[in-house]
Amino acid sequence: MSQQPHIVGIAGSLRDRSYTRLAVERALREADRRGATTELLDLREYDLPVYDADADEPGDADRLTAAVQRADSVILGTPSYHGSYSSVLKNALDYCGFDEFEDTTVGLLCVAGGAFPTTPLEHLRSVCRALNAWVVPHQVGLPSVSGKFQGEELVDEGLAERVDVLGRRVVEYANIEPDPRCAEALENKGAGADD
Repeated sequence: MSQQPHIVGIAGSLRDRSYTRLAVERALREADRRGATTELLDLREYDLPVYDADADEPGDADRLTAAVQRADSVILGTPSYHGSYSSVLKNALDYCGFDEFEDTTVGLLCVAGGAFPTTPLEHLRSVCRALNAWVVPHQVGLPSVSGKFQGEELVDEGLAERVDVLGRRVVEYANIEPDPRCAEALENKGAGADD
């Protein structure tokens, strides 16, 4: 790798005691150990009104998009809500577009109170594909998450290793040569273009 990559983690949860945030922070620590600079975007710290393409006052959207645009890789972390990813993450992603994600490496992480969160990870992968991001094949699902932590520490060794591998992969593939735009990206005209 020719340069020190910059990895941004977005914690798509507003809970004070967020397993999502703890898992994203762990992945960022591993990225840091691998020589990257890291930054956590804690969505609790952003004023992001519900996305409206006509709004004059987008709150902290410019601050969010600038931070994502600076990233070589982005880790998207979310809790599983009703079989998909969180509305707070969806809203943050709605403020972003090709400028922030095209040709950017993305790692996916989802926590769930119940079974393995396959569907939210698939939904996020589809969104990233529409933005022509390059999503690493390795993804992390943390099922039955409350029993996997003691305090702020992920104590399930197998899941902890998966989170650490995600942190390594977003560093290893931060500067991967981009592919041509996929069909989903070619059809994506961007938020607000035709509505």
